[in-house]
Amino acid sequence: YAALNALGIGAIEFSADEQRRYPQGALFSHILGTTDIDNIGTNGLEKKLDTRLRTASAPLPLTLDVRVQHILHHELSNAVKDFSAIGGAGVVMDVQTGAIIALVSLPDFEPEAIGTAPPEARFNRATLGVYELGSTFKLFTAAQALELGTITMTETINTVDPIHIGRHTIRDYHPEHHRLTLPEIIMVSSNIGAARIAEKIGATRQKQFLDSLGMFKPPPIELPEVGRPLIPDNWGDVATMTIGFGHGIAAAPLQLVRGVATLSNGGYLIKPTLLQDEAKAPAPDLKPLLSKATTAKMRAMMRLVVMAGTAKTANIPGYLVGGKTGTAEKIAHKHYDKNARLSSFIGVFPLSAPRYVVFAMLDEPRGNKKTYGFATGGWVAAPLVGRVISASAPLLGVPPMD
Repeated sequence: YAALNALGIGAIEFSADEQRRYPQGALFSHILGTTDIDNIGTNGLEKKLDTRLRTASAPLPLTLDVRVQHILHHELSNAVKDFSAIGGAGVVMDVQTGAIIALVSLPDFEPEAIGTAPPEARFNRATLGVYELGSTFKLFTAAQALELGTITMTETINTVDPIHIGRHTIRDYHPEHHRLTLPEIIMVSSNIGAARIAEKIGATRQKQFLDSLGMFKPPPIELPEVGRPLIPDNWGDVATMTIGFGHGIAAAPLQLVRGVATLSNGGYLIKPTLLQDEAKAPAPDLKPLLSKATTAKMRAMMRLVVMAGTAKTANIPGYLVGGKTGTAEKIAHKHYDKNARLSSFIGVFPLSAPRYVVFAMLDEPRGNKKTYGFATGGWVAAPLVGRVISASAPLLGVPPMD
């Protein structure tokens, strides 16, 4: 430019132009989104907040932490590769303010080459995809039953005999062959136990509670790519029981994250957000959905799952991690496919004073030698979440404890 300009030739004219660049590459592709050639947002925050971004006189600060985003993306990418999964999703959220610290959907895409990205790469599994999230929903069944007083922590449930209802049979993945208490049902992830408890709650109250947690509406996040949950048309006895252990209702992972945050933050339903100025603690006059006594019991049971249950691989030294595994068969041609699973784990830490909820899901993972061929949530997703917590907790100012 300088050399040509120095020639002093009046016929040479220079015109200024700009090109959009993404220094972090694909790291935030599903969140930031992209624009067209005229800088009009076409997806992500660029589309949702297009008018605000065009008229704002100052930068728009987000809640995202590039360090934690990188950790989550790295661990999820490695797990997708190790277990030959077709995709994955992960979320880290502040349970007190709803601030999204990290959000990843795989596969992702290079924003500068959005035109060549295949549909599966553009699809946001964390907010747009709706899935039967399996046994993670047992936490909601347990919380509602405790709040209603339909069960106590010491009462035992008949989990020995499979449940035969209509054409359906409800069994446990690993039968215990004896009656179980509520903490044991959550610890070993008993489908029979969760179904029996849901039966006690009843369809009407179950629907009311899940609706109050926001499970019937798209997740309230500042993205245009949000999925509408799938709920049964006929919410009868069978649906009540199966929804009790996470089958028969499909929701976005972000909705699960929001619900589990409610179970761990004292019972307050908070709004997930990507904007710093929207991340707020619950208003003083906000009525909690659950009592402190119930949420304390839920934290204890989530800790039990990690210490002695299906998620021992998430038990990270120095941090009180709790949570729940989930393994659900995907539906293909109106039937469940035993060879196509969604394996997930949702964790909360530190349980002594909950700060963050961390979720990870792998879509159709395959077991390997390290997992002895197993590909359930406890084998593939729980250790992933554990590694994310171990690496990101110090960065988030959560010190390790004895």
